[in-house]
Amino acid sequence: MNPLLSETALPLFEKIKIEHFEPAIDEVLAENKQLIQRLLAASSDTWDSLVYPLESADDRLNNMWSVISHYNAVLNSDALRDIYKRLISKLTEYQTEVGQNEALFQAYKRLSESAEYVTLNGPQQKVVDNSLRDFKLSGIGLNTEDKQQYSELKQTLSSLTNNFSENVLDATQGWTKYIESSDQLAGLPDSALQLLASLAKDQGYESGYLLTLDIPSYLPVMTYCENAELREELYKAYLTRASDQGPNAGKWDNSENIQKIMSTRQTLAKLLSFENYAQRSLATKMAGSVDEVMLFMEQLADKALPVAKKEFSELEAYARETFDQASLESWDVGFYSEKLRQERFDVSQEELKPYFPVPVVLKGMFEVAKRLFDIEVKARPDIKTCHADSHYYSIYVDGQEVSGFYLDLYARKNKRGGAWMADCRVRRRLVDGSLQLPVANLVCNFTPPVDGNDSLLTHNEVTTLFHEFGHGLHHMLTQIEAADVSGISGVPWDVVELPSQLLENWCWQEESIPLISSHFETGESLPKTLLDKMLAAKYFQGGMAMMRQLEFSIFDFQLHRDFSEADQTDVLALINTIRKKVSVKVPPDYTRFSHAFSHIFSGGYAAGYYSYKWAEVLAADAFSRFEEEGIFNKETGLSYKQEILEVGGSKDAMDMFVAFRGRKPSVDPLLKQAGIQS
Repeated sequence: MNPLLSETALPLFEKIKIEHFEPAIDEVLAENKQLIQRLLAASSDTWDSLVYPLESADDRLNNMWSVISHYNAVLNSDALRDIYKRLISKLTEYQTEVGQNEALFQAYKRLSESAEYVTLNGPQQKVVDNSLRDFKLSGIGLNTEDKQQYSELKQTLSSLTNNFSENVLDATQGWTKYIESSDQLAGLPDSALQLLASLAKDQGYESGYLLTLDIPSYLPVMTYCENAELREELYKAYLTRASDQGPNAGKWDNSENIQKIMSTRQTLAKLLSFENYAQRSLATKMAGSVDEVMLFMEQLADKALPVAKKEFSELEAYARETFDQASLESWDVGFYSEKLRQERFDVSQEELKPYFPVPVVLKGMFEVAKRLFDIEVKARPDIKTCHADSHYYSIYVDGQEVSGFYLDLYARKNKRGGAWMADCRVRRRLVDGSLQLPVANLVCNFTPPVDGNDSLLTHNEVTTLFHEFGHGLHHMLTQIEAADVSGISGVPWDVVELPSQLLENWCWQEESIPLISSHFETGESLPKTLLDKMLAAKYFQGGMAMMRQLEFSIFDFQLHRDFSEADQTDVLALINTIRKKVSVKVPPDYTRFSHAFSHIFSGGYAAGYYSYKWAEVLAADAFSRFEEEGIFNKETGLSYKQEILEVGGSKDAMDMFVAFRGRKPSVDPLLKQAGIQS
């Protein structure tokens, strides 16, 4: 039997092969279509006879697709790409067909107007309401010709965004530089040199160092390498990935993809009677209008830009007076910022790394979660995973298993860059009365262990790990049993970052630092002297960091608001115009940041990158309650768990926040956290 078709609590990774993917999807899609026909023929518009059978069918498909999409992200190959492209097309066709099924829409509509609807619990009502909204967003109200156009546009968009993602991966892996002598890498810490030497050996070099564009290689060079020419070379290679510029100019070029993606999105939005894709995006978010989002970003920029300009002026003066650096180029900013940070605060990410071995950080992070939410996290070496780097953990409450997650921490070839959480299983009540437990995939791209030693994390990487675990807890601690609003399902995209950003705060607290730090040689936890320096440096260039995120957010939102194929919108001209308004250092003309901006062109953040800042306001304000009541206050932690983590997408986002915080959110805690206002 095809192992993907086995309805098991966890994927059968020890048996799954990529040749199983397409037959399994074909079989389940055919069965789902037949099920819909039978349900509609029965003409029974109740939760048990309509919604629940469809939920079960969709869940089976989602369980299968989670495995396929996970393999595509972490074990990419040419053979898998071909299969994945075909399956994306089939899945898109199926989803569009279901979303435009008039009889199915009418069945949901009748249920929403029936006497039974008022007897449904809150999550069930939310599922029905969301379904009706999604039918409309799938073009249920269009005429036959427009429905066909919608279907074709969705197919085109899925193909374009997948191609964009593949180009970024290929362009990232398509550049390397071999360096024979460490003299060219002066300034790099030993840990970075060890990694680069290990990469060289992996590629067959007897000695020397291999530079790549993966973050564990790229970032140390840009931060510490004294060779400005090498920094410039790396900077140019990285910021021209998948474009018409740089060392691989024209190869894996996303220029045409971007134009076609934008044109397709705008056409889709207008077909659904939205003025633009930004407006379409907000139909499923917390923010109420395009103007509200733009005003939010402009207000943050007004407060942060003067601070950012002052910070950059200080950096320029420092580089000029201390190093006789006449002017700062883009590839100099990270290097001299680190020099200034070390001089001003006498602390660096590299100095902190020995205190954060991966096993210590994991154990401490799980202890933080235990103290806050009364949960136990235990490793499960008995459970098979899809790769040797991946490990499984179970979460227990009062001794009973409630969820689990796969953790895949290290960068490697054929693995997508970045860090993310994705669902593997969703919590739901099964037909036999048992619970399907929620399971998450947590993925990072940290420096892999070298020579059998534990990987040591920068404090920034520790924060990334907490961020993704925060997402995971949101998914895994839900108490909702209706799949479409369980865990992260149904959560507005501009709220989904709240739990992840909130958990980051425990990487900075005097009470939690001893839990997550222990020097890999001495066993000493991070000394208070270093923590104090860390805290003093926490706000370092906070204005510049905020403006960088706002630059991305404003570009994304304005692009999706204003793009016009008829007016031949120039994407590069738009980002340059925005940079002139909000950037403290405008990069060289050859840069093509947009061409590798996967969040908005192949991820879920199209006209939604502002969500990071929107949710950051919520997270900072939510954490201010912990600051007031104690960061390990059990009552506060359980309140947060109950009012936010457990409810998933089953409640209105503002109602959920107010239930925990006691009032609507304020921007002030975020400005304080960023050091922009006292």
